[in-house]
Amino acid sequence: MSVLQPSNSTPAARPGRSLAVLAFGLGSFFAASSAPTPLYRLYQQDWGFSSGMLTLVFAVYALSLLLALLTTGALSDHLGRKPVILAALVLEIVSLAVFARAGDVQALVLARVLQGFATGMASAAMGAALLDLHRERGTLVSTMAPMVGMAAGIVVAGEFAQLWRQQLGLVFWLMALIFVAVAAAMAVLPETGARRPGALAAMRPRVRIPGQARADFMRVLPMSITVWALGGFYLSLGPSMIRSVTGSEVAASFAVCINTLSAAAAIWTLRSRAPRAMLQFGGSGLLAGVALLLVGAHLQSLPLVLGASVVAGAGFGVGFQGALRSVIPLAEPHERGALISAIYIASYLAFSVPAIAAGMAAARFGLLPVTYAYGLMLMLFAGLALAGTRQPRPVVVS
Repeated sequence: MSVLQPSNSTPAARPGRSLAVLAFGLGSFFAASSAPTPLYRLYQQDWGFSSGMLTLVFAVYALSLLLALLTTGALSDHLGRKPVILAALVLEIVSLAVFARAGDVQALVLARVLQGFATGMASAAMGAALLDLHRERGTLVSTMAPMVGMAAGIVVAGEFAQLWRQQLGLVFWLMALIFVAVAAAMAVLPETGARRPGALAAMRPRVRIPGQARADFMRVLPMSITVWALGGFYLSLGPSMIRSVTGSEVAASFAVCINTLSAAAAIWTLRSRAPRAMLQFGGSGLLAGVALLLVGAHLQSLPLVLGASVVAGAGFGVGFQGALRSVIPLAEPHERGALISAIYIASYLAFSVPAIAAGMAAARFGLLPVTYAYGLMLMLFAGLALAGTRQPRPVVVS
C-alpha cells in the first residue's frame, strides 16, 4: 500500500512548514542527546562515580536506542508517522524531567535509557516523514539536522554549566519546554504516512532491508560504519585525548562542535553532487582527517588536531549523505521507516560498540595507544568505503 496521496492541504503540496517542524524536531532530539556530554565531568565531581560508570552511561543510551530501532523502527510504516513521533516526544520530555531532577548516577542512567529509546523511535519515524514530504530535501535534512543539533546541544549545555554551575537541571527544563512546543506543532501537521495492518508483527526485533536495496546497502555499509565510529570517538575518547595532548580545555570541550559543524557545512556545500561523488569525497576526507588527527596527537599539536576535526567532519557529513542518497530512493513509501531504521541500527552499532571497547581498553593500555588503534581502524574502513565507489550503481532520481 502506498503513502496517502497528497491533496492541496497536505504537506506534500506545501511541504515548507512540515519540513521546518520535522527538521527542528529531529535536531532537538540530537541536541538533547549531546547536551549531557559537557556535563559528565561536573557530575563526576559532584557524585564521585568512576570512569567505568561513565562508560556505562554512554553504553545504556546506545543500547536503548538500538532496542527502539529494532522494535519500533518500522512501526510508522503501519501506524503512520505522527503517532510514533508524538509518543517519542512524550518519552523524551519524561527523560529530560529525570535529567533535571537527577541527584545521583542511577538517575542519570535511567534518563539515558529513556532518552535513547525516545531518540531511536523518533529517528526512524521522522526520517521517514521527511522522505514522504520530499525525497531530496528530506534526505538533506535527515543528515544536517543531527549534526547541527549535536553541536547546539553541547554549546547550550556548556554555557549553562558556566553560568549556572549549581543548577545544571535548568538546561533540561529548557529543553523539555522546547519539546512541548515541538509536540504541539506536530499535533496539527497533516499525516504523511498510510496506515497498514501488521503493527504488532512489525515490533518483533529484526532488521528489515527491502530486497531491492540490499546490494546497495551493503556497498555503502563501510561508509556508514566509518562515519558513525568517528562520531562515537568524538563523543567518548575524543575530548579526553585532545585535552591530554594539547592541554586545551576549550578545544576539548568543543571538539564535537568543530566536527559536527564542519559536517553540516560540507553537506550543505556539496548537496548537489551525485551520491557516488559524495561517497568519494567522504572517504577521502575521512582518510585524510583521521591521519591528520593521529599526526596531531603524536606531535601534540593543537592546530593539527583542530584542522583534523574540520577535515574529518567534512568527510563524516558528506560521506553519510552520500550513503543515504545511494539507498533511500530504492525504498517504496511503505518501506521507508524500516530502511531508515536499518541504516540507523548499523550506524549506532558502529557509534557505540567501538567507543565502549576503546573506553575499556584505554583504562588498561592508555589513551594514546588506544587512539592510534582506533584511528587505524577508521582508516581501514574508510579505505573499504572508497573501494566500494569504484563500480557506480544506478540511482533512482526523484
